[in-house]
Amino acid sequence: MAEKVALTGNDAAATAFKQVNPDVAAVYPITPQTELMQLFAGFVADGLVDTELVAVESEHSAMSAAVGASAAGARVFTATSSQGLALMWEIVYIAASLRLPIVMATVNRALSGPINIHCDHSDSMGARDSGWIQIFSENAQEVYDNIFQAFRIAEDHNVLVPVMVTLDGFILSHTMETLELLPDDVVKEFVGEFEPATNLLEVKNPVKIGPLHLTDFYFETKRAQVEAMERARGAILDVADEWEKLSGRKYGYFDEYRLDDADVAVVVLGSAAGTAKDACDQMRDEGVKAGVLKLRVFRPFPGKEITTALRHLKAVGVMDRSCSFGLEGGPLFNEIRAAAYDTDLKLTGQIYGLGGRDVTIDHIKSIYAELGKVAESGRIDPLTWFVGVRD
Repeated sequence: MAEKVALTGNDAAATAFKQVNPDVAAVYPITPQTELMQLFAGFVADGLVDTELVAVESEHSAMSAAVGASAAGARVFTATSSQGLALMWEIVYIAASLRLPIVMATVNRALSGPINIHCDHSDSMGARDSGWIQIFSENAQEVYDNIFQAFRIAEDHNVLVPVMVTLDGFILSHTMETLELLPDDVVKEFVGEFEPATNLLEVKNPVKIGPLHLTDFYFETKRAQVEAMERARGAILDVADEWEKLSGRKYGYFDEYRLDDADVAVVVLGSAAGTAKDACDQMRDEGVKAGVLKLRVFRPFPGKEITTALRHLKAVGVMDRSCSFGLEGGPLFNEIRAAAYDTDLKLTGQIYGLGGRDVTIDHIKSIYAELGKVAESGRIDPLTWFVGVRD
């Protein structure tokens, strides 16, 4: 039976990791992720998990330790934010290329400089082509639920791709919300016993992990990664179906809110989806047929599914909490723009919330108002704009 509790996003993540009881956790502090691993370290100290806690000297070392432990056949997790993810960069790519099913909580925070400790998505967006599956969370309940699903997806022997579960820094990581926890035995059965695909310590069946690949095999290795990510699409939905039967909570690539009969809609990632839904409701009360598509899975990118869900709309605003410097719009906008290249979708892009700048209901209502003008005139000008920035 589910237990209703009040937890922050960091608490929810640490609690989920506790219930999984991984073999190894590689830990290093960085705001706003620090208390996530601090809480988990307390679980280790109190004997509530059997996890080997490896406290390292940097995030680069954290991911290196995670890679080594995973290659040796352990179930492994870690967590980071912002500059920590940037410092992991070299090893983040290696973890994916070696097809190691590591799960990492990424507490979204702006990348320096200038120095900033608040939320935007520039850290995880920077890693979008590193070969990791990326799952975004709207609230603490989704953080909790996504972590269990992440282990199942990553460890599927038809997939074997590491998974990054993101939560917005401070907005989710440090804000307390009500959520439901499932009993330990229930989630342990759902996650199952870890069956490593490879094990460096297996002397009877020795394997090589990370050998030199030059022009002879490197290309084929990358193609194999592409195919694994494609197989992850099915695994994500299959695992979500199982989780719904267990918890009653439905997940997929994205969530549609009042979208079926909408004329205009916004597409959004992460915690701002809740604000967008409130803005949508107010616009509906004012007679505007507004909708929201909240994207959950950014990698592998569900482009065909998104454009199918949006194809009936007269105008769409794609909200990015990060920039693509030197390119029109942000990463999410350009992904959807590419997926919709042969459709009649009228897309606009909005950059919002950089460095933790608040995004309000009125901000999103202003986006809907501009989308209404696009729908009426059929003209898109400008293609992208900044929401909530001072002139």
